[in-house]
Amino acid sequence: MEIRRISFSEAKLVVKLFDQYRVFYKQTSNLALASTFIKERLMYNESVIFVAFSEKRPIAFTQLYPRFSSVSALTNWHIGDLYVDPTYRKKGIGKMLLEEAFDFAKKDGANYISLNTADDNFNAQKLYKDFGFIQQAHAPGFLHYKINFEKNRFIH
Repeated sequence: MEIRRISFSEAKLVVKLFDQYRVFYKQTSNLALASTFIKERLMYNESVIFVAFSEKRPIAFTQLYPRFSSVSALTNWHIGDLYVDPTYRKKGIGKMLLEEAFDFAKKDGANYISLNTADDNFNAQKLYKDFGFIQQAHAPGFLHYKINFEKNRFIH
């Protein structure tokens, strides 16, 4: 098993896995969209992607996004995606990807790593809890607000 960070020139290695990840979250399969999204994140240095390989074949990935903090003047990291091919689940690969992400963020000087998962994704919730993540309602001392856009117009 090899886990390594991929570069823009290697974006194609993760496109099918990223598409499968989106399908897992009830999105329509769209390899062109997946390819464009991954390439743009890597081209503009908007994410860091680690891929797990078995016999040189990509079988899992995690994608981290920077979260900038003006107050602490640090870059923290958010795990936006973590996906393991169903054939390779329950073999510790998700944990290995989390360890890689954790080591990367720590070396980068981050204060924390955050992530989200669906409330019905119990396998992922167990993995994250076992790894040491603590479920958060919101950041202490802060409220979370959101506004949705519809065709470039605010929804009131």
